[in-house]
Amino acid sequence: MIRIIHFREKCVGCNACVEAAPFRWRISRKDGKSILIGGKERKNVFSLLTGEDEFLANISASENCPVKIIKLEKLN
Repeated sequence: MIRIIHFREKCVGCNACVEAAPFRWRISRKDGKSILIGGKERKNVFSLLTGEDEFLANISASENCPVKIIKLEKLN
């Protein structure tokens, strides 16, 4: 399992995460920031537990983010 952590408040809406993993990310029409699909919010930070099959696409989303607000954690 992996945990995706998204600090949405600092998002600049560049769309890099959507291009890397469109099944997990989208841009909000309301404010132009990215949304972690299925993510749960806690104190303005969104997180989601998902399978290893999403690791490569989301590590690409994380690495391509210009403001480095997407973090991934591998869980055992």
